[in-house]
Amino acid sequence: MIHPILLVEDDKKMARVVKAYLEGAGYRVLHFDKGKDAIEAALKETPLLAILDLMLPDMSGEEVFQELKELGDFPIIMLTAKSSEEERVAGFALGADDYVVKPFSPRELVYRVKAVLKRAQKADLINTEPMSFNNGLLTIDGQSYQAKKRGILINLTPTEFKVLFTLSSAPTKVFTRDELVEKALGYQFEGYERSIDAHIKNIRQKLEDDPKNPAFILTVYGVGYRFSGQRDTKNRDA
Repeated sequence: MIHPILLVEDDKKMARVVKAYLEGAGYRVLHFDKGKDAIEAALKETPLLAILDLMLPDMSGEEVFQELKELGDFPIIMLTAKSSEEERVAGFALGADDYVVKPFSPRELVYRVKAVLKRAQKADLINTEPMSFNNGLLTIDGQSYQAKKRGILINLTPTEFKVLFTLSSAPTKVFTRDELVEKALGYQFEGYERSIDAHIKNIRQKLEDDPKNPAFILTVYGVGYRFSGQRDTKNRDA
């Protein structure tokens, strides 16, 4: 049986509509209006993906998010009425794979679910060669979806890994935000080009020794971002 999508939303009318659209797209959906019940369900059966409202009656959405993240490596989409850039950055900093602001189109949410699940699949990079930079300081392996610095695993979400992999695959190339959305995320929705900034900020926090003075992911003001690591030649010849 296919793993379910966990829908955590206390607005029952909205939940009914979202559930109907997702089921119409072929997904099995379990709906809960309380965070505690959703966590108990995830303990019994690992979700394919979770859609999480940040405003819940019994727990904060942030608390539920942290609990769910400890239960398995599945993507989480946040639903919220908070629309400021700072709040979106905070959501991505937690490790969210996407951030949807209410009100939203249920049809668009279905496409976002498909996009996030596609990014979570690792088969698209399985034939890529591992990359090594700066004499082995940083390694990035598309087959295992793992990045390591000084041999220590960097805990990246699938979305963050895709962004880092895209940048590092073409060192010195300057990527616009739109290019990163297209190549790393796969789908373009309103606000996605600005969400790249939040993902970059989160990657820097995990990757860089000094996130305020990054050595690997540089900002090209007015354009976008580029990767500055030196690719190890022995890795390319392997």
